Amino acid sequence: MNRLVRLYEDFGQSPWLDNLKRGFITSGALASVRDRGVRGLTSNPTIFQKAIQGSPEYDDQFRGLVAAGTSTIDCYWALVLDDIRGALDVFAPLHKSSSGIDGYVSVEVDPGLAHDTDGTISAARHLDTVVNRPNLMVKVPATVEGLAAIEQMISEGRSINVTLIFSLDRYERVMEAYLSGLETFAKDPAVDLSAVASVASFFISRVDSEVDARLDAIGTDDALALRGRAAVAQGKLAYELFTKAFSGPRWERLAARGARVQRPLWASTSTKNPAYPDTLYVDELIGPHTVNTLPDATLEAFADHGNLARTVDAGLDLAHQAWSSLPTVGIDLDEVAAKLEREGVLSFQKSFTDLLEVLDAKAAELRG
Repeated sequence: MNRLVRLYEDFGQSPWLDNLKRGFITSGALASVRDRGVRGLTSNPTIFQKAIQGSPEYDDQFRGLVAAGTSTIDCYWALVLDDIRGALDVFAPLHKSSSGIDGYVSVEVDPGLAHDTDGTISAARHLDTVVNRPNLMVKVPATVEGLAAIEQMISEGRSINVTLIFSLDRYERVMEAYLSGLETFAKDPAVDLSAVASVASFFISRVDSEVDARLDAIGTDDALALRGRAAVAQGKLAYELFTKAFSGPRWERLAARGARVQRPLWASTSTKNPAYPDTLYVDELIGPHTVNTLPDATLEAFADHGNLARTVDAGLDLAHQAWSSLPTVGIDLDEVAAKLEREGVLSFQKSFTDLLEVLDAKAAELRG
């Protein structure tokens, strides 16, 4: 039984890989994973920091770039975009055979722009134009400042992976940005709305990590009984919002022009707490028109022993109950979301700047 294939064919969820490094491409390992049922790939600054710092596979290209007088930041993007183009090549046949449903590869804008709307618009537009592949998704964070950039990019017909979503309120604003962007794009009767794709990425396990720590600190029986329930409950409630947003007359007008739904994407799906099943954040959020982007270990765990069932809209009453119970025991969910967003942005910024510092030092050595 190939669980990765069945996840999509039987339940409508696309498994994507949450990792990228040059060796995956050059060794054929990425093509092999694709052939096992993986239908796309995501990357972020932390992934590239680990890949480039941890491997000699980039050294020859980097030496050539430095010898040509390339700046450190341009070296970074040259290294990253070569990997992205290689991954896009691997997934291009799937993108074509799925009629644009899957086969996407995501690259993130400079995380230092997370609170700069105009800078994000410029950077996202530049990445999309420079790479110029139909199966590229540019990642834009769902910060308040990112929302206008998301809407603008969609209105220009560009495919966007909205990242770092931690609250249901923000998710509703992300969907509104997508729908409004599509409506603007659709004003031109000649455009093909099916050429625009988007996913909205919830960071799942980080929610449980933060909420569980707060529940432990509260320490009451009612609080402790809610451990391990916040993240999945939020995912289920997000899916409920998704089904409402992408139905009814407003959506039907766009769908008639070929528009695609903006699929919820479950990110950060490795289990941080060893007391929880290692496939928890896959098993509990399976359903149509969703994506789960999995790091290597979680991918292999699910392929080996994951549970295949439609779960994303099962037990919705219990999800509502758990979510509404959290504030009653002392959890401020708005504060949790704000903290996780800050930490997520800062984590990607740190990975980005740390890698640039390493490349700076390497460049100085090469220049003597």
